[in-house]
Amino acid sequence: MTDSGLKSRKRAHIYTVEDVATHKSAKDCWVARKGVVYNVTEFLADHPGGEDYILKYAGGDVDEVMADGSEHEHSQSAYQMLSEYAVGKIGSDFTTVDENWVATDDFHPEDTNAADDFEKSQFLDLTKPLLWQLLNSQFSKSYYLQQVHNPRHLSQSARLFGPAYLEMFTLTGWYVVPIVWLPIAAFLFFRSAAQFAGIYTSVLEPPSVFAASSAAYAQTGTCWAIGVVIWTLLEYLLHRFLFHLDDYLPDHPYFLTLHFLLHGVHHYLPMDRWRLVMPPILFFVLSYPFTRLAHLVFSMPVANGLVAGAFTMYVVYDCMHYALHHTQLPQYMRDMKKYHLAHHYKNFELGFGVTSKIWDVVFNTVLPV
Repeated sequence: MTDSGLKSRKRAHIYTVEDVATHKSAKDCWVARKGVVYNVTEFLADHPGGEDYILKYAGGDVDEVMADGSEHEHSQSAYQMLSEYAVGKIGSDFTTVDENWVATDDFHPEDTNAADDFEKSQFLDLTKPLLWQLLNSQFSKSYYLQQVHNPRHLSQSARLFGPAYLEMFTLTGWYVVPIVWLPIAAFLFFRSAAQFAGIYTSVLEPPSVFAASSAAYAQTGTCWAIGVVIWTLLEYLLHRFLFHLDDYLPDHPYFLTLHFLLHGVHHYLPMDRWRLVMPPILFFVLSYPFTRLAHLVFSMPVANGLVAGAFTMYVVYDCMHYALHHTQLPQYMRDMKKYHLAHHYKNFELGFGVTSKIWDVVFNTVLPV
C-alpha cells in the first residue's frame, strides 16, 4: 500500500511529518498511512463514521487505527477509496546531523555515495546538475530544509548548471577575495585620508599616499576601525537573518533554488573548497545597499573610511571561513573551526559567528561545543 494512489504520478510530491501535522482542520485535513500522504478534506462529509472521527486523527498517521477492528472496521474498498485522495509521500528522515556531534582537529568526512544517497533521500542526485533538479523539484520547503542541512561530501565540486562555461562562474578560489577586495579597500582608505585633508580628487584619480596629514590618517584610521567592528555585526546579522531566512522562505521551487544558491549549497556541501567564499559579483550585490547607506548617512571621508574597514574585515572573514574548513590552524582558529563546523553538523540554528563568538554572546545564540 506504500505507493497506493501514486503509481500514475511521474514523481510523487515529498512531504515531512511536520508538513502533514499542519493540515488538521475541517477545511484542510490531511492524514498519512504507510508513508503515503492523503488530503481527505473532501471526504470528511462522506465518511460513514462521521467527520469528527477523521478529525480526531487529522494531521497524523492513521495506519494503526484503520487496522484496529475494535476501533473502527475498514473494508478493502475503504483502502481503495482512500488511495484516490493521495497527494504525495513522506520523505526519508535519515540525518547526518547530531546534537552530540563533536569536531576533531583532524576532521575530514568520508565522501558521500551519490547513488545510495539519492536512493535513500530522493532529494538531489549529486551526479547531475543541481539547479535544474531544484527548479523542477517536487518536495516541500520543510523537506528541502531538512535535507539541505544534512551535509554531503564529494571529492570534486558538484555541478550546478552543467555546461563548463556556466560552471566556472560558480567556483571561486579563496585567493580571489583578497586579490579583488584588498586593493579596493586600500583605495577607499587613502581616498578617505585625502578627503579628510581637504584634497578632493576625482573618482577615478588615485589619491596620493603621502599627500594627507597624520591627523587626516588618524581620522581615517578611526573610521576604518569602526568599519571593522561594523562588519563583525553585519557578518552575524546577514548569516542569521538572510542566509538562514528559513521560516519566511516561500514554499516554491524558485525560492528554494534562490536559497540554495545564496547559502543552502554551502550547508549541503560544506567542504566544497571552491564554494566556500563569495564570488565577487555576489558580494558586490550584497554590500551595495550598505555602502550606499553609509554614503547617505555620513560625509564622504567618513563613509569611505568605514567601507574600507568593513571591506578589509570581509576579506579576513571569507579567508578565515575557508581556513576553518580546510586548513591547519593556530589555537584560536582551531576553536572557531570546531565552533563553525558545529553550526553545520550539530545545530544550524545557533552559532552564526565565523570570525568570533561576540555577537552570538550578545544575542544569546552561542552554540555549546
